[in-house]
Amino acid sequence: MSANSIPNGDSPVQQHTPNPDKLKNSSSGGGTNPSIQNVTALSDVRAALAALHTRESTITSRLGALLSSQAELSRELGRLDLLRANLGSQVIATRSISNGMLASAAETAGRLSNRVKELDLEKDRVQQTLGVVEQVAELKACVHGVVGSMGAPQDWEAAAGYISRASKIPEAIVRGGFAAAVVPSVEVPDAPWVTLENAKESLCGLFLREFEKAAKEGDGAKVTRFFKLFPLITRGDIGLDVYGRYVCQGVAGTARGALKEAPIDAGRKDGFFYANALTKLFEHIAQIVENHGGLVERHYGEGKMVKVIERLQMEADVQGGIILDSWSDERGVDRRLTDVKSYPFSFLVQSFLPPQRGVGGTPRMNSPALGGGTNSRNSEDEGVNMKEVDGLLSEIAVMLGRWSLYSRFLAGKCKNPEAPGDTDLTVPDVLTKSNLNRKVSAKLISPYNVMSTFFFRRSVEKAFQLDEMPSGLSLNLNKPVDGNAPYIISAVDDVMYIVSAVLQKSMSTSQKEVVGSVIPSVGRVLGSDFIGMIQRKMRDESYPKPVIQRGFPPEDKIVAFIVLINSLDVSNEYLERIITTRLGVPSDEPNGASHSTHPLAASFPFQNDVKFVTATLNSLKSSFTTKASELLADGLQVLFNNVVKLRLQQVMADTFRDADYSLTEDELAEIARQNDTDEEEVLDYVQRQFERGWDALMKPIARIMTPKTFNTLIDLTAKHLARVLEKRVWSSSRKANAYGAIRMERDFSGIISTVSRGNYGARELFARVSQTLMIANMEEEEWEELGAAGDEDVIQWVLDEDERRKARNLIKE
Repeated sequence: MSANSIPNGDSPVQQHTPNPDKLKNSSSGGGTNPSIQNVTALSDVRAALAALHTRESTITSRLGALLSSQAELSRELGRLDLLRANLGSQVIATRSISNGMLASAAETAGRLSNRVKELDLEKDRVQQTLGVVEQVAELKACVHGVVGSMGAPQDWEAAAGYISRASKIPEAIVRGGFAAAVVPSVEVPDAPWVTLENAKESLCGLFLREFEKAAKEGDGAKVTRFFKLFPLITRGDIGLDVYGRYVCQGVAGTARGALKEAPIDAGRKDGFFYANALTKLFEHIAQIVENHGGLVERHYGEGKMVKVIERLQMEADVQGGIILDSWSDERGVDRRLTDVKSYPFSFLVQSFLPPQRGVGGTPRMNSPALGGGTNSRNSEDEGVNMKEVDGLLSEIAVMLGRWSLYSRFLAGKCKNPEAPGDTDLTVPDVLTKSNLNRKVSAKLISPYNVMSTFFFRRSVEKAFQLDEMPSGLSLNLNKPVDGNAPYIISAVDDVMYIVSAVLQKSMSTSQKEVVGSVIPSVGRVLGSDFIGMIQRKMRDESYPKPVIQRGFPPEDKIVAFIVLINSLDVSNEYLERIITTRLGVPSDEPNGASHSTHPLAASFPFQNDVKFVTATLNSLKSSFTTKASELLADGLQVLFNNVVKLRLQQVMADTFRDADYSLTEDELAEIARQNDTDEEEVLDYVQRQFERGWDALMKPIARIMTPKTFNTLIDLTAKHLARVLEKRVWSSSRKANAYGAIRMERDFSGIISTVSRGNYGARELFARVSQTLMIANMEEEEWEELGAAGDEDVIQWVLDEDERRKARNLIKE
């Protein structure tokens, strides 16, 4: 078989035939040899000839290789021709099968598919028709069942059941022509929808009459029986409404009974009578919701109890309003508010006036009566009975606490059942829009905020009216100190006790509005009146001012001033402890735990309330701490300047009176022999002299001050003393010899140890002095090893390079 029998497009020979141009390029070495047409010399002709010979050899060898493989290619081509012939016969056979056999089968299959679709459509229509027929049959059975049950048997449950079954049939079928033609009968001639609607109206009226009759007779079983039938006749709204009226009768009766339990006089005596009446009202409503909620939800559907709650809340608005109005009138709340708002706080006002404007000094006990000195009332509270105010606050707090529990209970019952379980509670509209909520705000929350602020400020005023300094305090170590530390004015304990009580009572209301009003008011009173009174006492009564120029302040002034400093420090600690206790979480967690796990979540369950309360308490603490700390810092600075600094100058003068750092070791030994003392005793003279003076100065103060304020005073003193010692070091420049510099470093180290005893942090304040003397006493080898500029990796220098070089030249040659 020849290669020409293969079509040209598929010929493998063509695929392997070499291209003459490619052969030319490959044989010419990439086209670098000269062409024979362009030669001009014999050498070029020879070169072209050699290139042609090379090209001829290459082409010949490649053609030989192709010819050697021609036989194998011919065999493969023959096999391909054979396969092609076989495939051609198969194609012809397949086409004959397709045309002769499968075409008819395909046509048959198409006809069958169309027929199946028609059968499915007919089946679906039949099923729909059967469904309509069954529903119409069900409708007919229900209609006749309703009529039959309402006849002689008077089986109301069965009748309601038939109506319930009929309500499940689509309205289009009930009102359709087929039902209108099939359902009516001789006994029931009307259209089915007319019959059912008439039955519903008739049964609804019957159920209402029977329900109200059972309610009047107190037949709970019968009430429940007919209550369950209303949703079956699609009159659930009517059933819920009549049921709401029924349970509201019990609520009203409970409220009226609570008010009639005791006569008016007994109500006046019992400070929590009205609070208990309001509590009983809320508890009764909660019991109804809790006990009847399952019944309503089961027969009327999920979430339907909210309708009953709304009806109950309407009754709660009425009965709770009556209780609050009666309480307000009985307790004379409006009159108390008028007295409270007009209270003059005469003692506080006069205390802040300049001393020369006071008449007869600051009053210590009774303020002028309300309205001026001509008023005949002469009670110690200027016409406001603090016990009565406290009683009113306690009663309001109880009522607000009960209102909060009631609100939380209803919020849980009105919560969307589809909401996640960890969703924060929100106050439901049934409460926010209720009249009782508005009355609680006007009758309880507003008066509480006003009277609580008054009560706290009046308590602060009273505490300072009765304030006493601790007795038996003295700066003389030979006299014992009476009492126990901390030594503070009595007003601190009184005021902080009231702070704790006011915060506790306000937070017990569980009302965000109360917390947001009372706690900031407490902060304002503490910041203005409490801090202001202590500041006035420090400035006008106990300021440690010398009686004679360059003298020392009187001991009683110093002691009183220290007591006031202690009072500020202890007040900070007390308030921080109170706030931490109220928060129930560590103070270093500003926002506390998450809402669901926070200790306050039980008292403040609604969304963001815990964060608000936490922020309000922390704001009170931070604002008071800031003001108290500022005054405390100023007081400590005054104590240092007017007391410690003056006496420290005398101590330093006595300490270094006989110190001479220019003496040699032999001269110092000679002095020791002349004084018949040990040389070591002479070396320790400066240290012992300073320690003696330091203890005499600071120990009397230390036994009166609180540890925290005394440590701060030590820091102030150490800063000053460090500057004094540094100045003394530089003043000895080129005056002290090498032995004197060693003695100086020893003496100053002893002084530093004495000052920092019990307060090691104060040692760091003397770093400049210590490094200066260390450099001055270094051996040359040590200094050279460190380097003139100093090695920061070895020593953390507080002296700059110039100061270190200057310290190195401190000793005279």
